[in-house]
Amino acid sequence: MKQRVVLLGPPASGKGTQAALLGATFAIPHTSTGEMLRRERAAGTALGLDADSYTRQGLLFPDSLALKVVEQWIDGRHRFLLDGFPRTVSQAQAFDRMLQERHLPLDVVYLLDLSDTEVRRRMLGRLTCESCGAVYNTQFHKITGDSPCPKCGGHLARRADDTEEALDHRLEQYHTLTAPVATHYSDLGLLKTIDVTPGRDEVFQTLYADMKEAA
Repeated sequence: MKQRVVLLGPPASGKGTQAALLGATFAIPHTSTGEMLRRERAAGTALGLDADSYTRQGLLFPDSLALKVVEQWIDGRHRFLLDGFPRTVSQAQAFDRMLQERHLPLDVVYLLDLSDTEVRRRMLGRLTCESCGAVYNTQFHKITGDSPCPKCGGHLARRADDTEEALDHRLEQYHTLTAPVATHYSDLGLLKTIDVTPGRDEVFQTLYADMKEAA
């Protein structure tokens, strides 16, 4: 079974959903830099407040910030599933060194592939819980901004950066900075590309079958 896994993909490709499903199914700790930094922000740490200034502008975290929070989370673990990290080639190279020092090589990197057209359709119908950070889609989950969060009952709202202009910027960042990370891991023989157009359940079954196989 694969035990050290990274999920890559554009916005709205379902990385968080699949990370949660796989983590629960295989009892592997899972998180994203966003979740880690939200916890830091809720605790009022300097790290969390610094990260929040980037989030509100729809910008990627600096390498040093992202790596610091990931290193803190990974220490003491030998199994993990990371959602959306690393996001740049420089982060990937530093992450590789971090894992090599800890003798924790990655087993696989899944690229959840989705067209820009479908990304736009999904993103503009997205609602995020202001309390727990869970993400829903108005079409897939049959909810509206007036619905309570199914997970915690919190208030659902469209993120400030879920606009056409902000989405253009995020897609540009993805293609310029993050897509090359897939090439980096492909060159290392770790990348597997998964078409996520069919939807959550079919994608999960594909990932589940591959995760069960030996690394």
